[in-house]
Amino acid sequence: MNKLCVVAAGGTGGHMFPAEALAREMAERGWGVVLATDRRGEQYAHAFPAEERLALDAATGAGPIGLAKAGVAILRGVAQARAAFRRLDAKVVVGFGGYPSAPALIAAILQRRPTVIHEQNAVLGRTNRILAPYIGAVASSFPTLEQASPSVKSRAPVVGAPVRADIRALYERAYAAPHDGPIHVLVTGGSQGARILSETTPRALAQLPEAIRVRLKVQQQSRPETLEIARQIYLDAGIDAEVAPFFRDMASRLSEAHLVIGRAGASTCAELAVAAMPSVLIPLKIATDDHQRLNAKLLTDVSAAEVILEDDLTVDVLTDAIAGVLSRPDRLAAMSAAARSVAIPDAARRLADLAEAAAA
Repeated sequence: MNKLCVVAAGGTGGHMFPAEALAREMAERGWGVVLATDRRGEQYAHAFPAEERLALDAATGAGPIGLAKAGVAILRGVAQARAAFRRLDAKVVVGFGGYPSAPALIAAILQRRPTVIHEQNAVLGRTNRILAPYIGAVASSFPTLEQASPSVKSRAPVVGAPVRADIRALYERAYAAPHDGPIHVLVTGGSQGARILSETTPRALAQLPEAIRVRLKVQQQSRPETLEIARQIYLDAGIDAEVAPFFRDMASRLSEAHLVIGRAGASTCAELAVAAMPSVLIPLKIATDDHQRLNAKLLTDVSAAEVILEDDLTVDVLTDAIAGVLSRPDRLAAMSAAARSVAIPDAARRLADLAEAAAA
């Protein structure tokens, strides 16, 4: 194998999905791809196009003892990565943030191998922030990159957030606002803090004016412990709803949706833009450095999304926001066009170009 790219990603969908998009682009260009992650990352990697997977030791911790244990785990991971990279002769290592990416990137830096980091959020994450000064190339998803030094910002081109191929395909479709027929609403959760959506959204939709409510077809991701409550609320309100813990066929569901209600993770915002999807977003309050609120600005700055902060969220506030959008097909169409205007559908290609340039 002449060309091998190591993709190092943390154990959340926000890290793994753009990593998977890059891996597919690199594979199409004739590169071999190896995935370096931890056990958490494996649950998002069932379709990851990697010829080999490296399970590197990594951890995070709090307090003196927790930090010491995390440091020992990362050192073990670095040693594992260094041995693997020598065996594989990795030509470039691309990190997507999260502490599980640290061992691979540190090993690459120590071995003077070409390195790239991709920051999904509008704020440079802690792992990326620490390593950025030593990395060959930095790529940004958003036009703004908070918590980055001037020297890092100056060499951080905006490539966008790579999305999966089936999501990318939605960029070509024409959005059709609902005038008479069913109104399709997709409610997504997120890996953290989705309880507030699971509990508030069904009640908010149940309070909508009857003229809107009878047309609703809802698909909602919900935490397992709130599944039955959500289903009962929809049943009592006469709303046609499918409620499940997780949807794997997100692209097909997005293609049918007229409105998305969800969090403001980086992948979510990128996918909403590429899919030209109007949205109501509730940024995760406890997100590090308030990055979800800053991610949402990509869409709110062009009026493609309504944002409600968690501290302001009530059933009535959410009902009013949803009603204000769904009652006006012209507004939905305008929000869709605005979302498309900030999309970067070729983000995977741009990032692959950067990785190849670093390797060269």
